[in-house]
Amino acid sequence: MFQICTQKKTILSVEDIISLIGNKCDGVIGQLTEDWGETLFSALSRAGGKAFSNMAVGYNNVDVNAANKYGVAVGNTPGVLTETTAELAASLSLSAARRIVEADNFMRAGLYDGWLPHLFVGNLLKGQTVGVIGAGRIGSAYARMMVEGFKMNLIYYDLYQATRLEKFVTAYGQFLKANGEQPVTWKRASSMEEVLREADVISLHPILDKTTYHLINKERLAMMKKEAILVNCSRGPVIHEVALVEHLKANPMFRVGLDVFEDEPYMKPGLADMKNAIVVPHIASASKWTREGMATLAALNVLGKIKGYPVWSDTNRVEPFLDEKSRPPAACPSIVNSKSLGLPVSKL
Repeated sequence: MFQICTQKKTILSVEDIISLIGNKCDGVIGQLTEDWGETLFSALSRAGGKAFSNMAVGYNNVDVNAANKYGVAVGNTPGVLTETTAELAASLSLSAARRIVEADNFMRAGLYDGWLPHLFVGNLLKGQTVGVIGAGRIGSAYARMMVEGFKMNLIYYDLYQATRLEKFVTAYGQFLKANGEQPVTWKRASSMEEVLREADVISLHPILDKTTYHLINKERLAMMKKEAILVNCSRGPVIHEVALVEHLKANPMFRVGLDVFEDEPYMKPGLADMKNAIVVPHIASASKWTREGMATLAALNVLGKIKGYPVWSDTNRVEPFLDEKSRPPAACPSIVNSKSLGLPVSKL
């Protein structure tokens, strides 16, 4: 039997969730706004639960060690967010470059009384340099969109070489040259600071850990071009938001596009007042296909563990679980602590 939470609260407290778990609960599908630590995993274990799945690819809200202690499998939903998240980062980049939100507000306020040569002049992206910090699946997808869509040159920083991305940009550059156009280029930066100094548009795609907390701070903001654009669809605490507000005030042509915030759902004082900031409410994964896919994968993680299924061997190849015309594989799509719990891997 499945029980759906119908509380009107957007974010459930630990006490709320304990009440919902009750005395008997086999598994829980939750959200990244919930604090899954010792208290909740203990309560879930007492109720007979053996599975929890975040309806998200990230699991910063989950204490995996506590889950291991109580033998609870922790699921997540990779493989369905890549293109959707990259598309929003590209949307924020373009919106910031062409000052679309400012212009929309201006129009709705009835302030437009005729064309002027200086009205909402923004940045041309073609031929400029896009910087990517963290060239994993989402960062690489974003880079491809900006390079191919707007013929931007690429500079990226990652601990690992993004070989496929480099080959893509090289091949596209050769295509452009063969057609008489200026070829695009790529460069793997030796440091993050090199990206910040050289790029016109910078998109952040790192994981959030101790090394990336406040990665973008006062000093690093000062390294960026005065008319640069900064986009964040990764994790809020990657940016020191107070320092960002001060930088936006001091540099009116510097613009940001933010999908995530340091203290969600709140913004730091002053951010909402900045015309050179575009702020949206954590909607990077909010395409119909992706959100349906996330819900499906989260449900199959929990259901698969309850049924004793093994763990899917490739967590990024999730299409078989999302094909509405056939039964999903008898496996859990993605269990992040499967090795710690000694769970078997699917042979399918």
